[in-house]
Amino acid sequence: MKSFLFVGFLTLLVACSQPQTPAPAAEPPLTEVITVGTATATTEHSYTAALQGKVDVEIRPQVSGFLDKVLVDEGQYVRAGQPLFRISPQPYQAQLNSAAASLQAADAAITNAQLEIDKLTPLVQNKVVSDYQLKVAVAAKKIAVANAAQARAGVESARINLGYTMVKAPVSGFIGRLPRKRGSLVSPTDPEALTGLSDVHEVYAYFSLAEADFINFKKQYDGTSINDKLKKLPAVSLVLADNTIYPQKGKIDMVDGRFDKNTGAITLRAVFPNAQRLLRSGNTGKIVLPQQHTNALLVPQAATIEVQDKVFVYAVGDSNKVFRKALTIIGKAGNDYIVKEGVKPGDRIVFSGLDHLAEGIVIKPEKVKSQPQLTMVSATK
Repeated sequence: MKSFLFVGFLTLLVACSQPQTPAPAAEPPLTEVITVGTATATTEHSYTAALQGKVDVEIRPQVSGFLDKVLVDEGQYVRAGQPLFRISPQPYQAQLNSAAASLQAADAAITNAQLEIDKLTPLVQNKVVSDYQLKVAVAAKKIAVANAAQARAGVESARINLGYTMVKAPVSGFIGRLPRKRGSLVSPTDPEALTGLSDVHEVYAYFSLAEADFINFKKQYDGTSINDKLKKLPAVSLVLADNTIYPQKGKIDMVDGRFDKNTGAITLRAVFPNAQRLLRSGNTGKIVLPQQHTNALLVPQAATIEVQDKVFVYAVGDSNKVFRKALTIIGKAGNDYIVKEGVKPGDRIVFSGLDHLAEGIVIKPEKVKSQPQLTMVSATK
């Protein structure tokens, strides 16, 4: 028994005296890496817009009187020149009759004055009467002619006022609300219009750009003036309130002459065809303005990590050490970030497994089997 214990002790002693073999070093993790490149990308910036008909007018009476007839209904489509309302015409017909009678009297006075001139002319030539009487007759005729012209103007004014009793549509469009009903007393000085009328065969969409956005907007397009730049703008889209896209493209055709001092923004106008009358004045939506970026530096969003509102990538150095770099993002294009600063073309960055990385560790780069396509895609601002 003692000999057995002695042998075991010797064995343990020999084992402890043997040098320990170190554990093999851990292999660097196999990590997918991509190379940063450039491509052409298009971003789409959206801006809230208010829609208005190409002609959006208030219909007001031009003469006072009782509303005799309402010839249209709310929401009805009317054509230019179509009667809308009739104001009681009797008072204005009487004024026209009176003016016409005054004109007849004035014309008769001219005839009478001419007869007097015809009578006095041979008498003056034969020196029977003084030429003074003839001069008086000639002056009387001039007065009669002037009175006739005044009476004729009175007739024309009365005829115009009588015509104003029939209120007609100045343009084709849709009738608005009808707050005044038949029998109402109306006047040109009324604070409320008879109705509104919107010509919507084309629709204006008004939207605003902040000062910084407008500066970038001007830089992107060639041209010595705003009008030159507008001619080179791409077509814009209109997103309706239900998030559907209006089927017709629009064109920006106007930039306001100054910034709003209260909002610091400038207003632009886009015009959209509306042959199907799908849009009405008062609609709202969003203008989607495309912006093209040539040689844009694109980084897949999957290759980034966000920390405290900042976006980072893990860049791969020459010794395959990774280090974190912050990116300056200027927009999104589909699944990619458009980067201004932080990386440059040709840089290698880690594509996947970012959650398991730490600053300064060494990796074993592996090329992504199918590197993400950096295509021309879009996103909203």
